[in-house]
Amino acid sequence: MRASLGFGDLVLCAGSVPASGLPERVAAAAEAGFAGLSLFPHDYRRARESGLSDADLRALLRDHGIAVAEIDPLLAWLPGVDAGVGEAGRAFLETGEDGFYAIADALGARSINAALADPRDTPFTAIADGFAALCERAAKHELLVTLEFLPWTRIRDCATAAEIVARAGAANGGVMLDAWHRLRSGAPITAIDAARVRGIQLCDAPAAAEPDPVEETLHRRLLPGEGEAEVPALLRHLAAGGCTAPIGVEVFSDALAAEPLRDVARRCAAAARHCLAAH
Repeated sequence: MRASLGFGDLVLCAGSVPASGLPERVAAAAEAGFAGLSLFPHDYRRARESGLSDADLRALLRDHGIAVAEIDPLLAWLPGVDAGVGEAGRAFLETGEDGFYAIADALGARSINAALADPRDTPFTAIADGFAALCERAAKHELLVTLEFLPWTRIRDCATAAEIVARAGAANGGVMLDAWHRLRSGAPITAIDAARVRGIQLCDAPAAAEPDPVEETLHRRLLPGEGEAEVPALLRHLAAGGCTAPIGVEVFSDALAAEPLRDVARRCAAAARHCLAAH
């Protein structure tokens, strides 16, 4: 059975707690009041290597009332285009597209999140056709597919991602809206088509960008509400536009990750709830 999550349901994203094992992460998420979590494919692989079966993992999730929101990120899905990841992203390429489906089927995930870290000059038509084909393959597994924009690539903002999703024309396709990427893209919140957003990743950032966007986004994000990404206004815009996506909290932060897991989960949940209340 696929996860049923909607706007207002909080999701603890893997990027906020990258070093934790699944049993500990699921328990911390439940304790903090999350309804779901996202997984990197290697999170699942490590859990299986530790001796846990798929049945064990399903029982773990069920017993704690936690759903799997998405498997993230699928980077190698467009034929003929390099995934464009550096050394830090190599672990994400160890699991191919079929592996994502296998994990999603085993754990009842709601969606998979796709990104192109370096699409270069690939025509939008080719990207849209590739995304449409990906959505068609994922639909056979009853999965949604979100397309995440990255401001240092050709798919640099939400409007561009939404245009590709629209061209693809797949009912199960949508945009992944990351608050850090939205701020660093420079696009106004009002340019977001809320109806196209099928996934949300909340975090924050200072107004001034660092010289290296990849280094910043992977190591020094802030909790929602601690920076200048206008998170309450973003949530207000999404709610007014009828967005039904669950609300993930994805704070890639070396400083945060060094704290105890349960404290990180509580802080992420509290920050997201504060922004929701403010919206």
